[in-house]
Amino acid sequence: MISVVVLALVGGAGLIGGGLYVRSINSGIERVDAFEGVPEESRPQVVAKDAMNIMILGSDSRDPENSSGSRTDTIILAHLPADRSSAQLISIPRDTWVPVPKSKNGHGGREAKINAAYAWGGVPLMVQTVEQFTGVRVDHVAMVDFGGFKEIVDALGGITIDVEKGFTTNYSLIGTRTFKQGPQTMDGAAALDYARERHAFADGDFARIRHQQQVIKAILDKAASGGVLANPGKLNSFVKATADAVAVDKELSLVDLAMELRELRSGNLGFFTCPVTGTGTIGNESVVLADKPKAKRVFDAVRRDSVPDILATAAK
Repeated sequence: MISVVVLALVGGAGLIGGGLYVRSINSGIERVDAFEGVPEESRPQVVAKDAMNIMILGSDSRDPENSSGSRTDTIILAHLPADRSSAQLISIPRDTWVPVPKSKNGHGGREAKINAAYAWGGVPLMVQTVEQFTGVRVDHVAMVDFGGFKEIVDALGGITIDVEKGFTTNYSLIGTRTFKQGPQTMDGAAALDYARERHAFADGDFARIRHQQQVIKAILDKAASGGVLANPGKLNSFVKATADAVAVDKELSLVDLAMELRELRSGNLGFFTCPVTGTGTIGNESVVLADKPKAKRVFDAVRRDSVPDILATAAK
């Protein structure tokens, strides 16, 4: 989403070269078959035809904790209202306990952590699981390698983050790293360490969600700034780094989406987390328990494209 906004700013000036550049980037982004085998009869119906819902999956293939390449650590349902004047990004904690439909290879068909769907059936099973949990039809899918944050942030020359509470991470690529409370400029390696840490906080993954949202906002602020847009070398490095870290479904046109979102800025982004009642243990697994009545109201508002209701019911 950040990348397409910046691409719109490049191509929106009416320059032929800008338009060709946007299309060359679009053609080079990896495509995935996100909806293969997803039965149409089981999918939610479209209620608000002109709105768009994008499922964003983040995997951290370079995370020292991650011993498997088939884990999705971040799940965001991004709602773009019909007028495209804003965007609401709702994070679903990866350990949320939900029903997972049965995959082609026989996995699933039972309740589990929501990110198990990706390990069992890839993107299509994640689509089915998120749609079943939220009741919202997923129009498009974007996948982000969060390890690519480092290159993206470095291409921008760093970002500024207001650290809510000082902490030390023992999962840094350099061993350990300490973050002091307050505003600070981070290079790519530091931003990646900040966005992936969860062990240093009592609320674990919820803190990580907040920090990832901070990083997303900071990247957009920096990428849409005049200093980047006016510097062809820096702009090209940013767009290339983003393109290398992202894959999208086969039907998503980044060119069209870029033009639709050309007025979007970080002030128009709303960051939320799916309502939960807390954490618990099911069997031998530590899980997040969704607040089903509140979550239903949030996602019903998304389905109806009622932004005021999303703002009133979602947890910021």
